[in-house]
Amino acid sequence: MSYAVKELFLTLQGEGVHAGRRAVFVRFAGCNLWSGLERDRARAVCKFCDTDFVGIDGPGGGRFADGAVLADAAASAWGPDRDRRFAVLTGGEPMLQIDDALVDALHDRGFEIAIETNGTLPVHPGIDWVCVSPKAGSHVVQRSGDELKLVWPQAGSDPDECERWDFAHRLVQPLDDPDYEHNRAAAIAFAMERPRWRLSLQTHKLLGLR
Repeated sequence: MSYAVKELFLTLQGEGVHAGRRAVFVRFAGCNLWSGLERDRARAVCKFCDTDFVGIDGPGGGRFADGAVLADAAASAWGPDRDRRFAVLTGGEPMLQIDDALVDALHDRGFEIAIETNGTLPVHPGIDWVCVSPKAGSHVVQRSGDELKLVWPQAGSDPDECERWDFAHRLVQPLDDPDYEHNRAAAIAFAMERPRWRLSLQTHKLLGLR
């Protein structure tokens, strides 16, 4: 199997439990909740995505022939030091492409593997850190993991249902759109009213990181 990757780069994780941690981001092309094209946004299940995952033309991106080739690219981006190697598989929807070969190859090169997924597909059992960000109107099948990240507010989202899912950490994150100040206040109020949840901010945007 080959892999279509929009971009691959070294950065600091900008949000969630691992915020501030050095990481290689592997952004896979394609998603099952939106084509990524503006003409289709109004009809998409997820209408608020702020990420470009269309094509394979981003920095470090391309079509990788097999898991070993992609894992080698991630290792090259990290550098020769194998200490605490950390790869974040994201998208789009990464579970459309992740398979045994890639997971094994990343582990062989010393990576701890995290995923950021919409949860509509079962996550590969070899993933070390599972972050699910559910989208209202989708059917979430991955209802357990390490980190549940709820973008807020979302019309049609059911936080009470989310609280019944089995996650070690629950985070609420303001929706980044033109009403951000309102959304930030709503997310703060959410966390204040629901002590099982913590506020998460997109620190990479505040710091000017990718």
